[in-house]
Amino acid sequence: MSAPLTGDGCGAPVQGQSLAGIDVDKETVIQGVVTAGGTPVPQAYVRLLDASGEFTAEVQASPAGEFRFFARPGQWVVRALSRSGNGEATVTAAIGVNETPLAVAS
Repeated sequence: MSAPLTGDGCGAPVQGQSLAGIDVDKETVIQGVVTAGGTPVPQAYVRLLDASGEFTAEVQASPAGEFRFFARPGQWVVRALSRSGNGEATVTAAIGVNETPLAVAS
């Protein structure tokens, strides 16, 4: 079952934070919350880039600023684009849940 798509014509799936039914002992999960000044940024576009900077995936943050990617273990860049500003974070992801806070600045 695929995630619902946004209503604004973008193909990025809307996010949520439930991990029910996901075996986090076998999956590499990169997730976090997009914030600006400590406040969640809803509907930011969050991109996952590989270690060479190549685009891999994009999701739209939830109304609470939450995002999630399933990836392989390794080095990744998570980049947020929003009306509040842009930001990025580098994460070295391992199997399991990798919490990655992502602050944006205008």
